[in-house]
Amino acid sequence: MNINPRLSTLPDYPFDKLRTLLTGIEPCEGVSPIILSVGEPQRPVPGWVRDIISDNFHTWNKYPSYKGSPQLRQAIAGWLQRRYGLNVHDVDPQRHVLACCGTREALYLLPTWLVPEHKNAQRPLVALPNPFYHVYGTAAQASGAQCHYMPATAETGFLPDLATLDLETLSRLSLLFLCTPSNPQGTLADTAYLKKAISLARDHDFILCVDECYADVYDKIAPAGALQVCREMDGSGTDYKNVIVFHSLSKRSNGAGLRSGFFAGDAEIIKHHGRFRSYIAASMPLPIDAASTALWNDDAHTNDIRAFYSRNFQVAENILGKRFGFFRPAGGFFLWLHVGDGEKACQTLWREAAIKVLPGAYMAHTDRGGFNPGAPYIRLALVDDENIIGEACERLVKVL
Repeated sequence: MNINPRLSTLPDYPFDKLRTLLTGIEPCEGVSPIILSVGEPQRPVPGWVRDIISDNFHTWNKYPSYKGSPQLRQAIAGWLQRRYGLNVHDVDPQRHVLACCGTREALYLLPTWLVPEHKNAQRPLVALPNPFYHVYGTAAQASGAQCHYMPATAETGFLPDLATLDLETLSRLSLLFLCTPSNPQGTLADTAYLKKAISLARDHDFILCVDECYADVYDKIAPAGALQVCREMDGSGTDYKNVIVFHSLSKRSNGAGLRSGFFAGDAEIIKHHGRFRSYIAASMPLPIDAASTALWNDDAHTNDIRAFYSRNFQVAENILGKRFGFFRPAGGFFLWLHVGDGEKACQTLWREAAIKVLPGAYMAHTDRGGFNPGAPYIRLALVDDENIIGEACERLVKVL
């Protein structure tokens, strides 16, 4: 078969690599396995979501709008206003917001049509942090662009160093992915950092895509948002030029299975991407749309979710102390532990402690010199209750 080389060079999915790594290794007997490899919330969505979906059962037979219902987009706009201190006229539900079936879909699809074939007569670049959420890299590859990996290490504060973007790189740059709070390190980009990123995007005409799906999962300080910073820079009437943000109910509301999110920002991009989505994208079923509307309209349940993860971080901190370069992340629900050799530690933990974690190398790109910034790390998702997290940390310390 004549297969597109973009498909044949697609990297292995991180969890497929993990499965291969652990093939043939049996966890120790008499110990219950603890799975901390996947960032899947183990707490339920609020109970009242069940009633909303049931009450809208009669709408399963209707084709939903690719944009999301007007009620959903209004709820999203209201949340953006409350969460980021925006004015009621700063977010137009019709011009600035599109609903989507989970942000994975939106993060992937946007570059596939937005990245041009050439920029300044050269092959375009898509820049992304390294380590990174795997969809960023796949989206860049599918767009035909060349990936430009920006180390996000302890030395850079676990965010890409924007000062390393030289003029030659900026002349080819078509799109830059950022994640704040970051996955896997939980670092927050502050207002100054976001202002710098937005200014670069506008000065050099590339799109800044900011993945903010952990925006309501933070420890002590609510993270700044890119739309909020645009408002500070532009004043009232901003159209969020060159900026798109992504949000989801997967982490904010424990609703991973709802497959419900949105993206918002630059009105021109939203308009054209809406036309694109009308042809190819899955639309959110109306019962899910109704439940999503209620979840974006409610902030109380997120307080309980934040408290849950804060307790887990405290349990981990009490047990791990300063071992493995422990630091308490400002956002998200992952620990990023320096263990020397992430793959070896992962195998050891599964064999001797029945704990499944993700090697940091599987979230990062290895350069031509063989350097992978995630290789010394493992990622732990603190998604179970505090007793299980405590047990996992005790086992980890004992084994490693």
